[in-house]
Amino acid sequence: MSTTLDVDRHDDDSVAGVPRRRIVVASLIGTSIEFYDFYIYATAAVSVFPHLFFPKGNETTALLASLATFGIAFVARPIGSVLFGHFGDRIGRKATLVGSLLTMGIATFLIGVLPTYHQVGLLAPMLLALMRFCQGIGLGGEWSGAALLATETAKPGKRAWAAMWPQLGAPIGFVFANGLFLIMTLLLGHDNSDPDLSSAFLEWGWRVPFLLSAVMVIIGLYVRLKLEETPVFAKAVADGKKVKTPLVEVFKSSWRQLIIGTFVMLATYTLFYIMTTWVLSFGTGKTPAQGGTGAGFQYSDFLVLQLVAVLFFAAAIPVSGILADRYGRRSTLLVVTGTMMVFGLCFGLLLDGDAMGSARMLFFLILGMLLMGFTFGPQSAILPELFPTNVRYTGSGIAYNVSSILGAAVAPFIATWLATTYGVGWVGVYLLAAAVLTFVALLAVRETKDASLDEV
Repeated sequence: MSTTLDVDRHDDDSVAGVPRRRIVVASLIGTSIEFYDFYIYATAAVSVFPHLFFPKGNETTALLASLATFGIAFVARPIGSVLFGHFGDRIGRKATLVGSLLTMGIATFLIGVLPTYHQVGLLAPMLLALMRFCQGIGLGGEWSGAALLATETAKPGKRAWAAMWPQLGAPIGFVFANGLFLIMTLLLGHDNSDPDLSSAFLEWGWRVPFLLSAVMVIIGLYVRLKLEETPVFAKAVADGKKVKTPLVEVFKSSWRQLIIGTFVMLATYTLFYIMTTWVLSFGTGKTPAQGGTGAGFQYSDFLVLQLVAVLFFAAAIPVSGILADRYGRRSTLLVVTGTMMVFGLCFGLLLDGDAMGSARMLFFLILGMLLMGFTFGPQSAILPELFPTNVRYTGSGIAYNVSSILGAAVAPFIATWLATTYGVGWVGVYLLAAAVLTFVALLAVRETKDASLDEV
């Protein structure tokens, strides 16, 4: 569309009077906090919570119970996407992004002050599960709002590039979260293979990353309160195109996009949490010679390998944005998803616990993180582009977060069970199956590269 509004929206330096750099920071900081929160929980779910929040017993049972609480947030996320999506499509992107950030940040901070099982018994895991659920509610509205903020203010032909900025929050959050955990374990001398419940790390050190999230939330609020509404949403309001019940409308008019969007994201989520949460438990688990199925790395050594690999994740995201703008979202994701299938078939070869070394593990992590960057980058462009303006927040949020249940909530649990029961190669088969479903969904989707975001 060539309207005055479009000219204002695509000014080189600002959008509706707001500097583009502020929009970039506002979209980036929320997802950085989102993934920081998720990574510190994922790391703690493997290294802390099994010891402090669940009764003593079988180590694998405690780990699986801890990973189950990790999955609770994914169940809550679609609820959050409906709740915040309703307000995002009714009252605007700005106010909703502030609300989701507050909900998410408060829940994360409170995890850092929870009593443990040894202090209050079964109330401890119940409170942990409740806070995790509240985290999920806030997170359910965060990603889609950040993605819309980026895409609805992008320059013509540069939407995938603009949309990749909130995706960079994933590696940024990872570096901050795991880097901080690494520092705490080194300073306080924590050994995950032989945990001491009276150690400083398990007494109080693990709480520090959760408490420090408050600082990031305050910065995020400051930036977001200085935003204006996106021109695309403002135009929909001016034209009287808002709907009273976005949830009803999206299922009525865009049900096909909901299904396709959910499965387009499936393989990305599955790979993401295999390469971050499950692989941490595998990498630091006991070797077959020790009676386990893991690789036997020291906790701090493995975090270093992950931190190196995540740099490749960060590097691939901007490249994926350029490719998606040049060749299209569908074509780019089809190639990446096909490569992901091949990667899944290589798990047994790359993760042979009897012959595992740092070089081979790092190679595996780099491959997985590179693929993660290439598949994750275009998602914040293609999902919003599937939906019309008046239900875009709700629709993209539901697709993204329902996919999180199918692909992420169960991924660490299923992968742990498969590796323990059938061997690590079957974790790759699980990834392969998810990639096949995503490949089929991509074949069914239309190319959205040139779609108008002003469509209602």
